Amino acid sequence: MAKLMETLKVEGMSCSHCEDVVKKSVGALNGVYTVNVDLKAKKVRVEFDEDKVSLVTIKDTIEDQGYEVKL
Repeated sequence: MAKLMETLKVEGMSCSHCEDVVKKSVGALNGVYTVNVDLKAKKVRVEFDEDKVSLVTIKDTIEDQGYEVKL
C-alpha cells in the first residue's frame, strides 16, 4: 500500500455545492481515503492509495465535474 497525500490547485470552485460535488466524486473513487476542499485557497487535498487510483484519474474526475485542475 502506497499512501500518498497530494494537493491540487482547482479553478472554478466557488460555493458549498462545488465543494460537495468534488468531495463526492473524488471520494467515490476506489483507493481514495480523504478529500478536503479549501474554497478560498482553491485547493483540494486528497489522501489516496496510488496502487489503487492514480493522480491522473483523480484530476480527470475533478475536471469531469467542470473544474480546471492545475498540477
